[in-house]
Amino acid sequence: MAKSTLTPTAKKKPPRGRASRLSKAEIETLFQRLREARPAPETELEYTDPYTLLVAVVLSAQATDAGVNKATRILFADAPTPQKMVALGEAAVRERIKTIGLFRNKAKNVVALSERLLAEHGGEVPRSREALQALPGVGRKTANVVLNVAFGEKTMAVDTHIFRIANRTGLAPGKDPLAVELALEKVVPDAFALHAHHWLILHGRYVCVARKPKCPECVIADICRYGDKTEPAGAVLAKG
Repeated sequence: MAKSTLTPTAKKKPPRGRASRLSKAEIETLFQRLREARPAPETELEYTDPYTLLVAVVLSAQATDAGVNKATRILFADAPTPQKMVALGEAAVRERIKTIGLFRNKAKNVVALSERLLAEHGGEVPRSREALQALPGVGRKTANVVLNVAFGEKTMAVDTHIFRIANRTGLAPGKDPLAVELALEKVVPDAFALHAHHWLILHGRYVCVARKPKCPECVIADICRYGDKTEPAGAVLAKG
């Protein structure tokens, strides 16, 4: 019998982060300025421990932090632990978080991940990306946020804000969140790595916004490679 000429299907390789369009000196300056603007950046989600942080981040998908905080103040008053969350039950969780998007599926995941924590981790939030991603409703971004905020790991949790800024500025171009994450890991100086994703998120949330970035207010506008920068109000009239 003739040997098959077919080769085994190659494993899909993770996307490789592209080189930054900024120089090392420019990247250093970029983060120095972001640090000066926000010396102690923190998540805007309200939490008291790794468990409540994990739940809050799971609930934050396609929802604002303010909206999540409003819901979790009610939820955590009754269920601040995995044991109490499981005892509360999916229907009651759903009722307490119904003001945020996708609340039905999120309620299911919050109860399920709480059950998994009790069954497999003694009720504690695990400190590994693999274990976190094995929990219901937890993806790579959520795992990275928990590792960074709760455990002080130098992870890059790439959300829509970071994805936009990384590509718009030329800091860490990538076609998808994982590619941007890998690119950021390559180019962010170690001295800034712990808080880098918070600086970028907050800058994207309040300055480098999606539709009309506030370039005149931006502390890194002279470094940014964005080719369609906005001008101060009245600039067009002044030119005319």
